[in-house]
Parts: sequence; C-alpha cells; structure tokens
Amino acid sequence: MSPRKKRKFLLYLLILVIIGMVLGGFAAFGPPGLYAKSETPEFCASCHVMESEYEAWFHSGAHRRNKCVDCHLPNDSKARHLFWKGVDAMKDALAFHSGRVPETIRLSEHGAAIVLNNCQRCHAETIARINEERRCWDCHRRLSHKRTGAILTQTP
Repeated sequence: MSPRKKRKFLLYLLILVIIGMVLGGFAAFGPPGLYAKSETPEFCASCHVMESEYEAWFHSGAHRRNKCVDCHLPNDSKARHLFWKGVDAMKDALAFHSGRVPETIRLSEHGAAIVLNNCQRCHAETIARINEERRCWDCHRRLSHKRTGAILTQTP
C-alpha cells in the first residue's frame, strides 16, 4: 500500500472511531436515564431470548440482589466496564438486527472469565480458603440461570 493510500485509510479509520465514540457517548449519556436503564435486569430481559434467564435470576435466592452487569461485565474499573458494555451491546445489536440471535444463550469463554473474576472478587474472603483454580460453577452447578438453587453435588 502506498504511503498516500495508507494515510487516507488511517484518516478514514480515525473518522470512524471518532464517530463511533460520539455516538456511543450520546447513547450512553445523552438520552435521559439510558445508561442507568441499560444497567437494569429488566433492560436485559427486554430481549425475548433473555426472558428465561431473567425469570431464573428473579426466582433464585442468593444473587437476586445483583444486577446482570454485576456478574457479566468487568467491574474492576469503570473504563473496562464501559468498554466491554459497549462491545457486548454492539455484538447483541448486530446479532438481533441480523437475525442471528441464538435460541439458547451460552456463555463464551471470555464471558466465563469475566463471571469467574467477578465471583472471585465478591467472594474473595470465602474462596481464600479453597482451591481457587477451579471455576465456581464446577461445584455450584445450580448457579447457572437454567439450574438455580442450592449446591448440586453430582453432575446432572
């Protein structure tokens, strides 16, 4: 690629990034209460494929006080939280508008790492006395949205 074409490409890329940031900032903070509303479990449940996850969360005991974003987005820094909220929102919007929303929602490896990090952050004092190399849901199998309830000691 010639230097001129490379500069032109970088300029277009910079313009797209700036437009994306402006639109993202407006969507997050512009309309009154949109950012706060998008942090609620009811907002997450507004997508029909999330209704069963919402119902399971609503009727499970232990984590009902937590919002979806408390577990499913990074909460170690505001910048990381906002970045991944934007990335996940764009992926969800793209899936929805392209008709590629799966009927069964599955946690990605990246999502599992975030959930595990949040479990360990909230329950740090408790897990300091156990093997932290296992994932929480290896023992607490009923913590998933589909199988809420007490600790399950055997694999279903």
